[in-house]
Amino acid sequence: MFNNGWRKPSVVMSNYLDRIGAGWVLAKPEVFNFDYIPNKLVGRDGIQNELASKFTTLHLPEGSGRVVITGPVGSGKTVLARTFCRDIQRHLANKRNIRSVHVNCRNASTSMRVVQRILHELAPGHPDRGLSMGELLISLRRILRKDTSHLIVVLDEVDHMLRRSGDDLLYQLLRIDEDQSGRGTLSLILISQEQVLDVLETAVISRMGNTNHLRIQPYTSDGLEAIATQRAIEGLVPGSWTPEIIRLLAEKAAPTGDARRVIELLNAAVERCEFRQDDHSERRLTVEDIHLPLENSPTTLGSNLEHIDDLNPNAMLVLLSLCRRLTKEESMTTGDVEQLYAVVCEEYEKKMKSHTTIWKYLKEFEERQIITSRVATITGGRGRTTHLSMPHYLPKDLGIRIEMLLKKRFR
Repeated sequence: MFNNGWRKPSVVMSNYLDRIGAGWVLAKPEVFNFDYIPNKLVGRDGIQNELASKFTTLHLPEGSGRVVITGPVGSGKTVLARTFCRDIQRHLANKRNIRSVHVNCRNASTSMRVVQRILHELAPGHPDRGLSMGELLISLRRILRKDTSHLIVVLDEVDHMLRRSGDDLLYQLLRIDEDQSGRGTLSLILISQEQVLDVLETAVISRMGNTNHLRIQPYTSDGLEAIATQRAIEGLVPGSWTPEIIRLLAEKAAPTGDARRVIELLNAAVERCEFRQDDHSERRLTVEDIHLPLENSPTTLGSNLEHIDDLNPNAMLVLLSLCRRLTKEESMTTGDVEQLYAVVCEEYEKKMKSHTTIWKYLKEFEERQIITSRVATITGGRGRTTHLSMPHYLPKDLGIRIEMLLKKRFR
């Protein structure tokens, strides 16, 4: 009876909830999950070939393989193992029945829990409690022999299990076929950030093989670009991104070499682009979307604008010319820099410095991580040119600070 301006909640909420699912830029959100497994692993062709070489006998009834994969966070260890297991199952579908079980030992941190997880994947109704380790392993042997499958066991972050339970389970899994005259029923893939071979007993190392160690390096800028491009193709609306934007993202993530970082940056840019959408907004990723700061990010340099305060005024004029172009474009050539620098010098009534001096300034900017450079072949194959970009700073904000500093310097 008394309204007092109250409206039904559904009417109030619809104003801001209408944005959910709009998808002007984002087509498939699941593509940006860290657990998403792409159809093809990009940026790791060499290491994929090396991994496959450890399983060259897997097509044979008695064949098996074993490997230890190590590398820093975000180097693609888990996705490498998952895509290999998926692809080898398809590849050998008409020759051998391959099954795989992936256990994260951070969550199952004891040998008992690891075996329970393996059995649960193979036989969901298998009892989890009340059985000894020996009984669990007997059950595993029975299941594998009953359906004549070959099982690939992937123990991710295996160092967590090794610290709590030691390596006896690894020894038992590696000798699971001893009473079968060498018939191969199980392969083993260990994943860790650490070099776990150093902490294993001699008997386990002997069975794993010292040469079966794959050490993965952090991703290069090109590798990160390939990952971001793949996610953009699969997850974004066509026409909502450009190769130049993706390259800028890769350069921004390059100091970490972390695939998760470049996916996170792309997802954050997409969220910002979606957030600003209205009838007047450009429905594609922009430079400003790329520079959305992420909380608690150790590699975000964009808030540290004071980094340029000690540059000499002439260097600031060169940097200002970069900022003005990179506010609208993802990259520019050194030739563009000199042309825009001439305009800035005229604006400030200053004499241009030589080509050599400008080049020295650009090198200094790169050493300070203000810009990055890459050399590319000119279209048509006629020579090479250097492209400059600013992945760690928002050019617009940096330009405003330079203009403020120049007013003080040129009084």
